[in-house]
Amino acid sequence: MTTTDATIDTDLLPRLRRCTGPLHDDIEALLRLEAPMPLMRYGRILRGFHEFLQLWEPRVRQALPERLRPWFDARVRSPFAARDLAALDLPEDGADAAMRASALAALHGLRLDSPAAAIGSLYVIEGSALGGQVLTPKLLAAHGLTPEHGTAYFHGFGARTGAMWREFRQLAQTEAGADETDRSAACDAAAATFRALIATFAPVDAAGAAPPRSS
Repeated sequence: MTTTDATIDTDLLPRLRRCTGPLHDDIEALLRLEAPMPLMRYGRILRGFHEFLQLWEPRVRQALPERLRPWFDARVRSPFAARDLAALDLPEDGADAAMRASALAALHGLRLDSPAAAIGSLYVIEGSALGGQVLTPKLLAAHGLTPEHGTAYFHGFGARTGAMWREFRQLAQTEAGADETDRSAACDAAAATFRALIATFAPVDAAGAAPPRSS
């Protein structure tokens, strides 16, 4: 093994990119955040993230070492999605109900049984905070939505988002990049998290996919 190969093998973030690249492409093709975004479709995407994150966040927190839990608590984003859904007040349809069921099933099959697995799963959600910001100006132009009313989730932490991503990269390498067992667990969890998100969002274009639940 050359020095270059060894560096690549032990640097966690490039390895995570390699092991999840096709899955990242799959979810981008599914969500199509750069395409024109009708308001109802946007609401379904928000619903999917909210349903997923409100189940995922407690599990990641539990898997992380106690010393990292305050760090994680400062980064949770499900409250942003809940705020947007309340602001938009869109009627639920069959796709919303289907995504709720899909998120529950997808999270049931996602193993987060070690700190390294939590870091790998976090890689997916932390990275999505960067990509999601491309949507906010389009939603402002198309629907008049702002971070204060309807785009809090995709706006996220605003100007701090880039710095938070760099902080995560450093922490991920420290916490899960030094040992091959941890690197492998992180990659497995990252891929599994992408698959869980893809399963959650499968109904996003399928209005009427399932009957809405009665209140």
